[in-house]
Amino acid sequence: MRTLPLDKAFQLIEPGPVVWVTTAHKGRMNVMTMTWHMVVDFTPRLACIIGPWDFTFTALKKTRECVIAIPTADMADTAVEIGNCSGREVDKFERFGLTPRPAKRVGAPLIAECLAHIECRVADTRLVNGYGLWVLEGVHAWIEPAHRERRTLHAQGDGRFAVDGPMIDLRRKMKKL
Repeated sequence: MRTLPLDKAFQLIEPGPVVWVTTAHKGRMNVMTMTWHMVVDFTPRLACIIGPWDFTFTALKKTRECVIAIPTADMADTAVEIGNCSGREVDKFERFGLTPRPAKRVGAPLIAECLAHIECRVADTRLVNGYGLWVLEGVHAWIEPAHRERRTLHAQGDGRFAVDGPMIDLRRKMKKL
């Protein structure tokens, strides 16, 4: 074994897939790439890091709603490019050819090119000021069964990404509660 620098330890436990967060505020839609998120419970409740340094922060603070969109591995370049620019300067939907679709329960848009979406409302802001950590509650979810690519993208935290591989089915071994 060898020592891993502590500031790299997060790379060992990066959470779920790369997602996009969409918001809409004052007639302006935005999308940001996000990798720092986690499931809090099965309702679903999610926690994510969005700080005042993100253009999305103000829209989320004002509207208290967003959409978590799940792009697939074939959209990796776009995910990185979306993360490399700010909605303060550019209309990301236009620049990256993304198609907004209306959500059912929130004002933020779905993205037609994505595999799935979770419409969310803010559930808890107690850790926003100290950590930029928002707790979101899913209020509606979507999946596109016809979406050909199903593999998601997972950030390693250093510019490298893993892509989902084959799925193994161990349901028969799971303990029934």
